[in-house]
Amino acid sequence: MAVSRQTSSARADRPAPPGRGSRFGQVSGGRQNGYGYLFFAPFLLVFLIAIAAPLAYAVHLSFFQDRIIGGTVFVGLDNYRRALTDNLFHAGLGRVSLFLVLQVPLMLGIALFAALAIDSGRLRWAGLFRIGLFIPYAVPSVVAALMWGYLYGRRFGLVARIGEWFGTTLPDLLGRSWMLASIGNIVTWEYVGYNMLILYAALRTVPDELYEAAVVDGAGEIRKAWSIKIPALRQALLFATVFSIIGSFQLFNEPNVLQSLAPSVVTTSYTPNMYAYNMAFNGQQFNFSAALAVVLGAVTALIAYTTQRSAIRRERTR
Repeated sequence: MAVSRQTSSARADRPAPPGRGSRFGQVSGGRQNGYGYLFFAPFLLVFLIAIAAPLAYAVHLSFFQDRIIGGTVFVGLDNYRRALTDNLFHAGLGRVSLFLVLQVPLMLGIALFAALAIDSGRLRWAGLFRIGLFIPYAVPSVVAALMWGYLYGRRFGLVARIGEWFGTTLPDLLGRSWMLASIGNIVTWEYVGYNMLILYAALRTVPDELYEAAVVDGAGEIRKAWSIKIPALRQALLFATVFSIIGSFQLFNEPNVLQSLAPSVVTTSYTPNMYAYNMAFNGQQFNFSAALAVVLGAVTALIAYTTQRSAIRRERTR
């Protein structure tokens, strides 16, 4: 009995561990939360200044209109009605949509094939091949468009010279029929290496045990790629697809550079981004340009979100 009393008194004399109910635990948790907010603050500050504030200002501008008589007046949704019924905007939106449907699957298919080839271990000088594919991504898009534009030129480009060597006339790659394909070639050349690196990094996370089990079952490289590697790349492919969708609707640098080489083909409204830019800085219609930018951003976000949601839904049903 005495031993029991001594034990209980000793337990009572012990200091309580720093838990949820202790004052020390509350102070420690508060400090941890404070450190978390401190580390998060730089990102939040940059996000507010560089993204949230310009977006809010663009939305604000889109509700107004500058007039010769009366100055800046509130017009409500008039700029949005004009944007949604603008034929030039519709044409540019359809052009980048066609670009998205044709160029993105081709680019991601090449990137997937390259990543699988490097990961197979049967490619000689795989490191050199990987670096060679990635180097075009380091080239600024303006420089890439200038370089390819001069290669495409009929009077001075390499394509015209090749046609002369073979005694034939090759298609005008800066003409109306081939311009979108030419831009797609430039964008593919720029971003295949970037997407290849994303897919290759995802392949390196696949456990070796799966490959060993496949070898025991007698699976070859093609079977392993189809049954193990490609299913493991679903999330990486979704990531690359969403960013490619956003990039397609934001198409600007390549057609804007090629406009100087083919001004009759690449007009100021060739893409929605070019149209909004020229409306703002050449037409001085900043309010209408802001409405165009907001509509384009909403369309891009809607398509990217729909793509992501449909991929997640298909993943859950499997």
